[in-house]
Amino acid sequence: MAVVDLSFNGFNGSIPASISNLTQLTSLNLANNSLSGEIPDLYLPNLHQLNLANNSLTGIIPKSLQRFPTWTFYGNNVSALTYATSPSPSPILLLSKRGRKLGGRHALLGIIIGGCAAAILGLLLLVILCCSKRNGQTFLSRKLRKAENSPEKAVSRGQDGTRLVFSDGCCYSFDLEDLLRASAEVLGKGTFGTTYKAVLEDVASVVVKRLKEVNVGRREFEQQMELVGRIRHENVVELRAFYYSKDEKLMIYDYYTQGSVSALLHGGRQVESRIPLDWDTRLKIAIGAARGIACIHTQNGGKLVHGNIKASNIFLNPANYGCVSDLGLATLMNPGVRQISRVAGYRAPEVVDARKTSQQSDVYSLGVLLLELLTGKSPMNVIGSDEVVNLVRWVQSVVREEWTAEVFDVELMRYPNIEEEMVEMLQIALACVVRMPEQRPKMSDVVKMLEEIRRLDAGNHPQSTSKSGGSTPSPLAMKAQSSSSPK
Repeated sequence: MAVVDLSFNGFNGSIPASISNLTQLTSLNLANNSLSGEIPDLYLPNLHQLNLANNSLTGIIPKSLQRFPTWTFYGNNVSALTYATSPSPSPILLLSKRGRKLGGRHALLGIIIGGCAAAILGLLLLVILCCSKRNGQTFLSRKLRKAENSPEKAVSRGQDGTRLVFSDGCCYSFDLEDLLRASAEVLGKGTFGTTYKAVLEDVASVVVKRLKEVNVGRREFEQQMELVGRIRHENVVELRAFYYSKDEKLMIYDYYTQGSVSALLHGGRQVESRIPLDWDTRLKIAIGAARGIACIHTQNGGKLVHGNIKASNIFLNPANYGCVSDLGLATLMNPGVRQISRVAGYRAPEVVDARKTSQQSDVYSLGVLLLELLTGKSPMNVIGSDEVVNLVRWVQSVVREEWTAEVFDVELMRYPNIEEEMVEMLQIALACVVRMPEQRPKMSDVVKMLEEIRRLDAGNHPQSTSKSGGSTPSPLAMKAQSSSSPK
């Protein structure tokens, strides 16, 4: 059995066609990287498990890989027409494959178990991908040096020149040149640009967001950055610094070692050794995110909007509560920007222009996030050639049919005595995602409702226990297991 798991590594470049030489390969996981280009036609007769989800792959899915389910390619811009004859998966992507064993390994080792020939070729694949990653580490520096050496820099070296501008109270002391020298690792690509982890010599790692599709003047950009930079709240990721030039716009944040909620919730679900995101943490994520967004809504005379709420923009603060980032950029976007499918599932139905989000649409997006925490499923799912399943509509239909137990993530069924809390959060989420904006609760009210789910009375609340803890399954868990068993 030969297994390669290189997921969540920030690899970029194209997938090498030489993978076809790994004839003994049984499992290949390249999900949640930044791989681009077309998917090569891979002839791997022993390959039974494949995951290329959440990259930047394009083109047509080759015939040799059409036997795999659609979730294999989720989060890429690949043609779905090739799935006309492929088997249809269940309504939502990333359903838990509880019986599947991937035998995951540390991504950087890329361990290949099998014959000597397969092992050597597997190491060759790892070298190719690592070289691609190293090339990506210099990409940010090359782009910034181009901006640093531009004519604009020559005429604006004074206080208003092209330089890093730090937020008030920021204790960082690095400058643009330090940032240029830092190694950069791609963390992900989103609606507003690409995010890098920059490792500085004398400072802890920072996150650099290189904005795209933003073409506003210096004054408008700086005003918005200063507004965002003034926000101080334990559930809002602080903007540490920003950078403006004609060709480059950057935002600098602290680096969160645990990764985003999206990675924590969806990453490695097929890996046997995965540690699930427990209910206590999910509830804290929901409460913290709501508190952070409510704080944002009080800024600028109560007019500020986040505009881009999604699981990949939520992180965990030191107390494990949700902490929101990437705020206030929607108004700076160029008109007519194509929206990424991964973001569309969070967007309120009334939002046609991404620049015209509102506080009510923020409430809707948070509601989708709550459903994502409850179900463990992504907001959008493409099935077959043209069918798109929306998480909100799916949950509404399941609840309408009184099969509420089917909604909840199977990974939560191991924890006892949480049914009431899950149902309460489900009711709050459904109130947030009603179609009419004026019927949605205010974010401050959402915070109160979420806080009432858990009144911080830890002594009276049973803590989440592991699957091996020997706890008796809850009635809701038994109902879910019964309804999901083969008929």
